[in-house]
Amino acid sequence: MRQILTFAVVGVVNTATYYCLYLLFLTGFPYLAAHVLALLLSMIGSFFLNARFTYRIRPTWQKFLLFPLTNVTNFLITTAGVYLIVDVLHAGSRFAPLLASAMAVPVTYLVSRWVMLPKPIA
Repeated sequence: MRQILTFAVVGVVNTATYYCLYLLFLTGFPYLAAHVLALLLSMIGSFFLNARFTYRIRPTWQKFLLFPLTNVTNFLITTAGVYLIVDVLHAGSRFAPLLASAMAVPVTYLVSRWVMLPKPIA
């Protein structure tokens, strides 16, 4: 339970970091470049925060290179969730991304755990 709560807190910190960096980069770059730069930097920060605080492990290059799978998972689930909430359930689109993000946390956590923790040797 501690891990999933820490994972969620790191996610909030990561989202805030992304948004602040996005606004900062927006002053000198087009919005898409600002988005990509902010996303890459916040993903790197998320990797190290999760390694240190969520899983309490030493970061490795292998884990670092696999870590973007967590972002892909989050993107797929939140996109499907927004579609489901807006087009299938006919709920408003204003808060759909927040609800979809909350739905994505458990699955994204499992993928993150798979990437970050050592695999048992059979």
